[in-house]
Amino acid sequence: YYTDEAVRVIEANRHRPFLLYLAHWGVHNPLQAKRSDYEALSHIADHRLRVYSAMIAALDRGVGQVLDALERNGLTENTLVIFTSDNGGAGYIGLPAVNKPYRGWKLTHFEGGLHVPFVAKWPARIAAGTRFEAPVSHLDLFPTVAAAAGVGLPDDRVIDGVDLLPHVRGEASGPPHRTLIWREGYY
Repeated sequence: YYTDEAVRVIEANRHRPFLLYLAHWGVHNPLQAKRSDYEALSHIADHRLRVYSAMIAALDRGVGQVLDALERNGLTENTLVIFTSDNGGAGYIGLPAVNKPYRGWKLTHFEGGLHVPFVAKWPARIAAGTRFEAPVSHLDLFPTVAAAAGVGLPDDRVIDGVDLLPHVRGEASGPPHRTLIWREGYY
């Protein structure tokens, strides 16, 4: 459903600038998958891991459909696409190795809870194959997207994030952050 709606947004706005925030729910509880995705992974013996893997396959297919819609509408070259996750895998799904090689889970301050994928694609502005190793934060999304859209940041408040584009493109010296801080409840 989310993928279909995202494709509709792309097609309805293809002739004007737009922002699409797509937060797939795909790899959350309950662990459930389409039979076809489950059966396609018959080489995975562990049932729970197979279901979870099938859920990831469905998410991957959805992302592919969104990228295909951008391509069909001639928007690929000048569209910034960011793929990330809000946290590492959860401990309660019953897959102890889901965050390997990191320890910890969602809602912890170990790497398994904080170290997540953060992938950006913008063919017109980011060279294919670019790797950026410095730690970044989701707080950087707002300034990065605003800069990509050519929109200034508000000057009546402190914005903790930074525009990552100069860093990713090698135009800025040093890492974007000296320190990153997380908070969860009292921790």
